[in-house]
Amino acid sequence: MTTFIDSHAHLADPAFDEDGGAVIERARVTGAQAVVCIGESIGAAERAAAIAAAHAGFIFSTAGVHPHDASSFDPARDPDAIRALVGQGAVAIGECGLDSHYDHSPRDLQRRAFAAQLALGRELDRAVIVHTRDAEDDTRAMVVEAGGAGVRGVLHCYTGSHALAEAALDVGWYVSFSAIVTFKKWDDDALIRLVPADRILVESDSPYLAPVPHRGKRNEPAWVSFTVARVAAARGVDASELGAQAAANTIRLFGLPLFPLFPPSPRSSRSDS
Repeated sequence: MTTFIDSHAHLADPAFDEDGGAVIERARVTGAQAVVCIGESIGAAERAAAIAAAHAGFIFSTAGVHPHDASSFDPARDPDAIRALVGQGAVAIGECGLDSHYDHSPRDLQRRAFAAQLALGRELDRAVIVHTRDAEDDTRAMVVEAGGAGVRGVLHCYTGSHALAEAALDVGWYVSFSAIVTFKKWDDDALIRLVPADRILVESDSPYLAPVPHRGKRNEPAWVSFTVARVAAARGVDASELGAQAAANTIRLFGLPLFPLFPPSPRSSRSDS
């Protein structure tokens, strides 16, 4: 059995309201060491915190505001709400970032909300989970500035350019891959190989992006094993090695109170952390 950590799952989504407990149990029995439950809004973060409390030591929550909702980000209220959730145990800030593909919120408001959450990452010493789509120049500038100031983070569900990945890696950040790498349209295994072994994460992004052979179904953390296998194949390593290494990286990035099942890798030449 391949051991892994799902570094990004939306278990607080209504898609899991009816059988969330069964979904979590399937993750356990298929090799998950833990699941990071994403709070992409204040309401979702509060639900994620409740799920984490009910499954302490296996589910870990985050708190943030997604770029789609940046127009409703309240600088006078939402940072305090995120601080409170971190005080209750949230292990990271986000999902936050920039999305110029859908433009559900004006871009200036997206940048404002993202900057505020990067600042919270530095203030609260928490990693920042970043969504970026068709916004590479602004994402690069903001991530590089934040990384230079000591903020750590991850580009989640990454399908962007090599240049943006390299810029993030150069300031000590991580890159996470989802089941998109199992899709027939995926054609960039070089990107998978570009990320150093000690900076790669895997995720479900469930309930979205179910992997081959489950396309069209609701995704869930148990199926991260398919992503692990595909990433491992692209890198020419064993799936059990890749799963354990990515789990150790997730533990390190988020400071999870877990024992890594994989020995630490030598320090990456891209990181001074």
